[in-house]
Amino acid sequence: MSTSPPADSTNEPEIVVDVTPPPEAPTSAATTDEIAACLAKVSLFVDLPAVYLRRIASLGVEESYSRGTAIFAEGSVGDKLYVILAGSIRISRQVPGMGEEALAILKTGDYFGEMALIDDFPRSADAIAHESCRLLVLTKERVADLLFVDRDLAYDLLWSFVRTLSARSARNQRQDDLPGGEQ
Repeated sequence: MSTSPPADSTNEPEIVVDVTPPPEAPTSAATTDEIAACLAKVSLFVDLPAVYLRRIASLGVEESYSRGTAIFAEGSVGDKLYVILAGSIRISRQVPGMGEEALAILKTGDYFGEMALIDDFPRSADAIAHESCRLLVLTKERVADLLFVDRDLAYDLLWSFVRTLSARSARNQRQDDLPGGEQ
């Protein structure tokens, strides 16, 4: 802590300014190989060879969020895919007159925001840290650059997207076919 010198001798109170930097939060940033090992367990990447997983891991940036912190809001521009390395995320929407409606709780090994890599639509829901979490963040620009350079990886990753979207569509169709399902 340091103090500033008195402005003059007119008995003004001394101003104390704290110049101590805030303590650094401990980081647990994972290595590229550790992140690649995590990606190998994520359904979107599970069929990709290790060399591709390391390339994808090297593109990402690790971010940490405290419980209750918004990652993105419904309607915002989407340009990132998120992979949950630790913790959980709540995907929700605000329902007028009712408040928040949780659509899903995603846990370690899940991912979200993938549609931002293939379309230019705004986010369709909010993403909020349900508990403290660490995320691998992959930007649309960096993934697009990698896919442009490595056509084999692009082919495999795009097929993985197709399988993911097909499975999601089939799951939604089954839910719609249940009694009381939305038609």
